[in-house]
Amino acid sequence: MRRLVTAAALLTLAACTDVATQPRSTDLPVPTGLTYQLVPSGYPDSPDGVLLSWNDVSDTRVSAYVVYSRASDGHWQRRAETTSPTFSDAGYPAPAYYVATRDDAGNESQGSSSVTIDVRLRMPAPTALTSVSLYRAAQLSWSSASRLSQPSQFAYYRVYSTVWSATARNCDNDLWVLEGTTISDDFLVTGLTNGVRYCFAVSIVSVDGHESLWSIPRDDTPRYDSRNVILDAFEVAPTTSGFDFYNPNANPQFGIVTSGSSTNIDFRLERHADGLLYFVPMRSDVAIALYSADPVTDLTSIDIAPLDNAFSNGSISASPGYAYVFRIGPVGSANYAAVRVSHVGSDYVILDWSYQSQPNNPELTVGR
Repeated sequence: MRRLVTAAALLTLAACTDVATQPRSTDLPVPTGLTYQLVPSGYPDSPDGVLLSWNDVSDTRVSAYVVYSRASDGHWQRRAETTSPTFSDAGYPAPAYYVATRDDAGNESQGSSSVTIDVRLRMPAPTALTSVSLYRAAQLSWSSASRLSQPSQFAYYRVYSTVWSATARNCDNDLWVLEGTTISDDFLVTGLTNGVRYCFAVSIVSVDGHESLWSIPRDDTPRYDSRNVILDAFEVAPTTSGFDFYNPNANPQFGIVTSGSSTNIDFRLERHADGLLYFVPMRSDVAIALYSADPVTDLTSIDIAPLDNAFSNGSISASPGYAYVFRIGPVGSANYAAVRVSHVGSDYVILDWSYQSQPNNPELTVGR
């Protein structure tokens, strides 16, 4: 702690000392290997600071290192002293820096080679940001093109989030926060609230700390889901043939297997005269649509709900691998839900389901 206080005092006293007033010694060793790394802030043109590093000098005559920065008028000024071969300069960095060694008598070596800092030297912003809605989470991924454009300069990505502003009908620019960093072209954001619309953006950081511009933001709304739910045919086991995506009076409130005899549930499973099992909407405000003419590989393959004209109140046969979307409530304020059938037995089905609790949001998996 004493060293930190001393360094702060030296920084305060020496910050405006011009280099021309310092005695120079050609005998003291000159530091080598000076490099810098910017500290990203989220604002590409305004880093939080810079970390300088150089090779340690093993000479008993050297008692400290002196850091110089170039002022806006072009003059070099003494910035600070340190006993370690690193220095962290908080705030907006100076245009350039160099380092010298100092002995106990106050003599300084010749200056090292300087490093010039241009905050505009950054990699291209990441592109093609996509998202997958999950239960209290969102899986983000993006193109590797930015990273591969300068692979030797790549260090890591920074991932940001904010909430969607219903008033501005856009991402809330006052609430952006850093979610984390990653070296891969994907990131899992967890701890989100289901039914709340979020925005995400990604930047790329180079090895010297330059942060790129952000990607185009992507919005996503986490939703409720569950897997491997067994639903029986009404004709065989009526008490476990009904399904409610959401019932505020139940416990649990989401994904409830219940009696198919109730007229207040969303749908039930029936075996019809053709021997097939069918999903049958049970209320006039519940409609169903086949998601795709082809099977889907997973529940997360179900992205945006079909258009309203694709839905009907009629029944649809349950086929393994296929996905179905439910519209629950009046058009314009309905909730959407999805089902993927993983197995069809003689008198039951096994299904995965998801439910978007934000009204009139057709986003079931992939953000809009």
